[in-house]
Amino acid sequence: QVQLVESGGGLVQSGGSLRLSCAVSGSVFRINAMGWYRQAPGKQRELVATITSGGSTNYADSVKDRFTISRDNIKNTVYLQMNSLKPEDTAVYYCNAAIIAASLSPVRRDYWGQGTQVTVSS
Repeated sequence: QVQLVESGGGLVQSGGSLRLSCAVSGSVFRINAMGWYRQAPGKQRELVATITSGGSTNYADSVKDRFTISRDNIKNTVYLQMNSLKPEDTAVYYCNAAIIAASLSPVRRDYWGQGTQVTVSS
């Protein structure tokens, strides 16, 4: 069974930094694109950043110069380094990965983590 577990969220002051991690566990044949999404109270879920298996990245305009997404393909882990945090970044952050599981019935599908709370105080 494939699972994604996020860590690294918490409370930080405006201008501070946090590093989120998302570790994929289970029997995995291939992990394609991975990404981070966030959802603030009363708002729609939005894409924050994505990274392909080859390391190509994309960012939302609101975080492009402040956040950095990276991945370790040996550890099956994706990271989100968040610098110069603003109160507007406060949200639950979710890890996402497109995975082909190593199973008798492999199928590519999206997996989601449970979410980790990031709160930025002014």
